[in-house]
Amino acid sequence: MFARSLWSNRDFSVFWAVQALSEVGNAFSLVALPLLVLHTTGSAAQMGLLTAVAGATALLTGLVGGSWADRFDRRRLLMLCDAARLVLYGAIPVCWALNPQIWLLYVVMALASVFETLFRITYVTAVANLVDKEQIVAANGRLEATNAIAYIAGPALAGVVAGFFGPTAAVAVNAGSFGISLVGLAFIRLRPTVRSSADEAENKAARAQDLRSGFRVGAAFLWRTPVLRALTLLLTVTTFLSLGMTDVFIYHLRHGLGQDERTVGYVLALAGLGTCLAAAATAWLRRSWGFGPCWLGAMSLCSVSVLVLGGTGQVSVAAVTICLYSFGMALAGVCSMSLRQQVTPDHLLGRVTSAFWTIHGSLAPLGAALLTALVGRLGTRGPLTAVAVVFLAVVVAAAFTPIRQRQPEQTAVPLPQTRPTDAPLPREESHGDDAEARR
Repeated sequence: MFARSLWSNRDFSVFWAVQALSEVGNAFSLVALPLLVLHTTGSAAQMGLLTAVAGATALLTGLVGGSWADRFDRRRLLMLCDAARLVLYGAIPVCWALNPQIWLLYVVMALASVFETLFRITYVTAVANLVDKEQIVAANGRLEATNAIAYIAGPALAGVVAGFFGPTAAVAVNAGSFGISLVGLAFIRLRPTVRSSADEAENKAARAQDLRSGFRVGAAFLWRTPVLRALTLLLTVTTFLSLGMTDVFIYHLRHGLGQDERTVGYVLALAGLGTCLAAAATAWLRRSWGFGPCWLGAMSLCSVSVLVLGGTGQVSVAAVTICLYSFGMALAGVCSMSLRQQVTPDHLLGRVTSAFWTIHGSLAPLGAALLTALVGRLGTRGPLTAVAVVFLAVVVAAAFTPIRQRQPEQTAVPLPQTRPTDAPLPREESHGDDAEARR
């Protein structure tokens, strides 16, 4: 029996199309919101504070978002997130047309970050409910490819719209994109979430307890599954260094190589092209090479690219290395996400995804601040050489873990435990320190 083509999967095709349009809207916000803040206040520091507020609410949402994605109807949850963001972002141009209020941006960004985080967690679980297991890698590759294209075209289009009609018009386009996604989601069907017999047997009190302990449930599954445990630990290291890399790229091009803003834009567009190519090639590479060689090769490519970038004085070489770095990061990322979707039971996927993102991204803001501070003080060569060495060390460490296997999804069996992962904790065990950092 042959697996059906993704092109024949109507529900996935609709999901893919509306999410592509929605991501273009998200990309608009990369340009529109900073321009709006600067236009209103003249202060770049205000945007940094706004980002910090959004990050704090995303942190809190990540601790419980996985439980919501596993417990509630996923399609309705996605639609709720789109509807909320449509209203929130739509309020900005309306307010600015009447009486601009900077405090509104803080309220909107804080609340929108909650729904953005919840949407992205549920988005991952929805893909697993739209396609067959053997199609997950190809589906993720297609979604990542269109997302990358959106983040090439979106900022450029946002700049044009903001230039002709003002930043609030670009924000309105962003709001409208969530409306398109909302309508599209109304026309798709997700397969029912598969739940274990123990999960179905829980009473209302147990379900409430599970919502509170959802992060712990997801983290426990990651820890008990050797390949996911290794990925989580090693990606915590790489994400610590990689979050600030875009800032480093821009600094290197502008100050290290003396290029203007237009050249910076072209090079970053080329980085987006690298992401597109990786997303398009991931399914074929995964089938041909297997997971381990793909992931190890991708991270090795990142290491070499960063090393060459730190030592080059030519913009053409810098552009190629940044493109290769983006290719490697995207290839490793799609492989990692697809593996997690393949080995995680459907009824746990939201909680596991939430825990995975929270843990491996928990130190990323600190890493971005540290890396950019070092680059500003020392230049790019030394810090980027150190990043390259750390990436190479991650590759060597991964070679001694289940990550090296060609098909770890076939052997990724969680280690036994004394209590089901989604059972509520006994009363005497529930007083520990459950505070977790989040990306």
